Amino acid sequence: MQFEDFAAFEKDGWEHVVQSYEDYFGRLTVQSHPALLDALQIGPGTRMLDVAAGPGNLAAAAIERGATAAAVDFSASMIAHARQLHPEIEFQIAGAEHLPFDAESFDAVGVSFGVLHFPEPERALEEAARVLRRGGRVAFTAWAAPERAVGFGMVLDAIQVHGKLDVGLPPSPPFFRFSDPEECVRVLTEAGFSDARADEVEQTWHLVLPETPLDGLMHGGVRMAALLRAQSKAALASIEQDVRTAVKAYSQHGELLVPMPCVLASATKP
Repeated sequence: MQFEDFAAFEKDGWEHVVQSYEDYFGRLTVQSHPALLDALQIGPGTRMLDVAAGPGNLAAAAIERGATAAAVDFSASMIAHARQLHPEIEFQIAGAEHLPFDAESFDAVGVSFGVLHFPEPERALEEAARVLRRGGRVAFTAWAAPERAVGFGMVLDAIQVHGKLDVGLPPSPPFFRFSDPEECVRVLTEAGFSDARADEVEQTWHLVLPETPLDGLMHGGVRMAALLRAQSKAALASIEQDVRTAVKAYSQHGELLVPMPCVLASATKP
């Protein structure tokens, strides 16, 4: 595997940020779930698989529409947390590249913000195709480019000015690869899917001052958190100051309303 060290780095990291991920990103990422479930055509009787399920919110939303759902995540800690939240869902510890299900077991496969964490996204899509029935749907979300997903943009801009982006992290797939709708369509089509499309979905990150997107990225994830923690103390202080200045444009009555759209890609198994 080309990104074997990255895969181990991500797996270890996600074991330790379960609650902080939900605290910072849970209410943000669920905003695109209705559009994601619509793209998967989820309704009564649909059998859906939630891949890289995290706390299981997408699978739970599918069940609310009358579907049945199974879910997988590579983090044992995340699965333990998800089972407590959603005991009605069948959870298993598994990576997206090796799904523990028979061929043609599902009508839909959904991935909510997981694809950017996969060391082998093409392999993951091949696995999605394998477990889908003919005519089944696949859909995934990924963050829009940082100039659109403003929370990422303001932090990365500050790092470029005051810090450094090359901090010795394991080589990894490009974080914003699937911010490009054309790349989403290309990868889905090459994986054997038809009628691929990708559209932007609006989302807004609600944060309460004095917290900023820097806090969310520092504590609620793995790759961005490692990038920030690798900065010098002086650089990090300057980065934090730049972000505090940038967020003023998004402040309303002590709350931040930061645009954080995503790209929603979907396709059909012929």
